[in-house]
Amino acid sequence: MLKVAILGGSGYTGAELFRLLQQHREVEVTVITSERFSGQRVSDVFLNIRDKTLRFEPLRLEALIHRAELFFLCLPHKTSQEIVAGLNKAGKRVIDLSADYRLKSAGVYRRWYNTGHRFPDLLKKAVYGLPEVNRERIRNASIVANPGCYPTGAILGLAPIIDRDIIDTDSIIIDSKSGVSGAGRSPALPFMFSEVNESVRAYAITTHRHIPEIEQELSLISGKKIKVIFTPHLIPMDRGILTTIYVRLRRKITYSEIRKLFMKHYHDEPFVRILEDGQYPSTKGVRDSNYCDISVFIDKRGDHHTLIIVNAIDNLMKGASGQAVQNMNIMYSFDETEGLMDNPPFP
Repeated sequence: MLKVAILGGSGYTGAELFRLLQQHREVEVTVITSERFSGQRVSDVFLNIRDKTLRFEPLRLEALIHRAELFFLCLPHKTSQEIVAGLNKAGKRVIDLSADYRLKSAGVYRRWYNTGHRFPDLLKKAVYGLPEVNRERIRNASIVANPGCYPTGAILGLAPIIDRDIIDTDSIIIDSKSGVSGAGRSPALPFMFSEVNESVRAYAITTHRHIPEIEQELSLISGKKIKVIFTPHLIPMDRGILTTIYVRLRRKITYSEIRKLFMKHYHDEPFVRILEDGQYPSTKGVRDSNYCDISVFIDKRGDHHTLIIVNAIDNLMKGASGQAVQNMNIMYSFDETEGLMDNPPFP
């Protein structure tokens, strides 16, 4: 059994990760940390957890480092930098769910996160953990930077066509709508029930920290510098992200041809589903699952035809903890779908 630790286990991603690892046949969770709930049983903090033995511990790396082979970090941005470096020095493998190792440039990180990065060499060493793009690099990685939730939907929507001479890459508009759990579990006024309920609002227009992550990965796939217009929205539900992408076509191409490109690109991917003609992705259709559902449409009105790509993910699953488990499965040559194949509930 692979011994794993969850550092920062009392937030939404940590709790979801622990739930998934409980049903994984190849894994034993030996450590889970929380400063706030230190000493309490995990099952007393999260009533959906059946394990009655494991207790939250304080994060004291020197005391924990020998008790696991793989460390999942579900810590706040800026907090993971030093811990990842310490684990890497000790020869431990890491899957970091924060943003601290996603960006390759320390300068870009400073600009968007308003703090310096103390380990720029490790930024280059870290592998961006989107399996559909970097599967072979993930296999041997010592540091995997688990993608952000919004970038997962955006990149999966554009990856099949971004490196083809089909679209005007200067015209990419991404509109995403996320459930409230994407903001984390710490209490904050904008995310209180009375503030969120019966309301939809945009936020962080032109300033959202996932913008450089989206642009970095699309640029690496396409081989040229990509800029996007990205607008996130908060919607009054617990979980899920619906992303709609608009991009101009450079030449006339049929719906059937576009759909075949997406089908071929994701043919062997266990967690990407290209929906049938006329079907629309929905957050309920992927809730509690690691799936990304995608549909494509073409608006042929006007002088320029527009490709419209719609996809849905669960922000806590394919957008965070489910993807982290998928990355672990790849790193340790487990069945990639192990622990992740439960069908989404309905309704």
